[in-house]
Amino acid sequence: MASRVIPVDPFDLVIFGGTGDLARRKILPALYRRFTAGQFATDTRLIGAARAEMDARAYRAFVREALAEFAPEEAARKKPLAAFLDLIDYVTLDARGEAGWDALAQKTRTGRIRAYYFSVGPSLFGDLAKRLHKHGLAEGDARIVVEKPFGHDLESARALNRTLARHFDEGQIYRIDHYLGKETVQNLMAIRFGNVLFEPLWNSQYVDHIQITVAESVGVGGRGEYYDRSGAMRDMVQNHLMQLLCLIAMEPPAKFDPDAVRDEKLKVIRALDPVAPANVVRGQYEGSESQPDYRTQAENPESTTESFVALKLNVSNWRWAGTPFYLRTGKRLRERASEIAVVFKDAPHSIFGPEAGRHRNILTIRLQPNEGIELGVTIKEPGPGGMRLIDVPLDMTFAEALGSEEADFPDAYERLIMDVIRGNQTLFMRGDEVEAAWAWTDPIIAEWQEAGTPPLPYATGSSGPDDALMLMHRDGRRWREIRP
Repeated sequence: MASRVIPVDPFDLVIFGGTGDLARRKILPALYRRFTAGQFATDTRLIGAARAEMDARAYRAFVREALAEFAPEEAARKKPLAAFLDLIDYVTLDARGEAGWDALAQKTRTGRIRAYYFSVGPSLFGDLAKRLHKHGLAEGDARIVVEKPFGHDLESARALNRTLARHFDEGQIYRIDHYLGKETVQNLMAIRFGNVLFEPLWNSQYVDHIQITVAESVGVGGRGEYYDRSGAMRDMVQNHLMQLLCLIAMEPPAKFDPDAVRDEKLKVIRALDPVAPANVVRGQYEGSESQPDYRTQAENPESTTESFVALKLNVSNWRWAGTPFYLRTGKRLRERASEIAVVFKDAPHSIFGPEAGRHRNILTIRLQPNEGIELGVTIKEPGPGGMRLIDVPLDMTFAEALGSEEADFPDAYERLIMDVIRGNQTLFMRGDEVEAAWAWTDPIIAEWQEAGTPPLPYATGSSGPDDALMLMHRDGRRWREIRP
């Protein structure tokens, strides 16, 4: 099954922070893969911008090294690599001063798409937006890409939105969350709204509960100082897990249109009940013989920042009243695995008797690794001996189901950057959506700070604190095993 690539119009893309880690690991490899796929027009221009003193030739060498490290198979093809590097330019620029802005204005071209990727710290977002506007670079078909975090709380998120809005319209602002670029996340909407099989069952009458898990096997590593100011609630729940929750719980939009989709997501956030302290569990990983503990990596021996959080949520609307949502995320857990599990209710009556046991249908959407979708169904176990029931999966691992040519799906950044160029904001967060998420999150964090209770310790390689297990056990449910 051949992949269909739709070329985009000619564009100029400026990467602020073009020498940074995100540019090296994600942005530049994503752009190169889209280039080799044939998606770029020949007169596209990619411009790195940073404080580092270098010329275009030196930056091309930097790009070559980044691709050799983070896209080695693609970079080994010399001919397309040389053609890609011909698109590369560079400007030495001061985000908080005037140096380099005139040179940038001369390198970008009017009358075409101009995108500006803010691959820098949030403290520079306002300065960049202001100077882009001042130098006439925000006019015409211009747009900005803003990386998370979108503020630290509701007040800072509102301040950031006001700052950006002074220089760019909301339709020009793309708040990027790479989770929404995953193939499976987008397929979630196709499953829900493209199949009559599921939508009639997608409500509290048939769904017992929903679990969302984003587990990481690594610790905070070199991000310790940043993470200690943030924690799992701000770093993961307020954005990534909240977006997954919205896509699962939202009503069908009138059409697959950016604002129609985001309107429905916003309704979900506003329908969330406040979370009682008994329905939240915080944890912090301990060390092992080979791994340091959280406080050591954060370089803060008194840290009370959580590296794990589990919550029980309720969406107060007609569709979901009475159906709990269980969310958990953490570092140094058993495996790296992300999934959404829709657990359907038991059949109203079993004709097979109690000896048949308890069986439930579970729809599992795997986000990483091995993206795919699995539906658990109940069948008779083959062989004689009566009606013995077993659960088996109907498995659609994308790489297997769609053939080898489709196995190499575009990375989330590839898809999202191309959506920026196309002007499609469906997979990007709107300002009011960000603020609504913080308005729900802030009281939970404030409660922790007021109580002063430290997070619970949990062992490296475990499933998190025991209290997180009890969060579900007391409801007669249990977490799904964290597995790759």
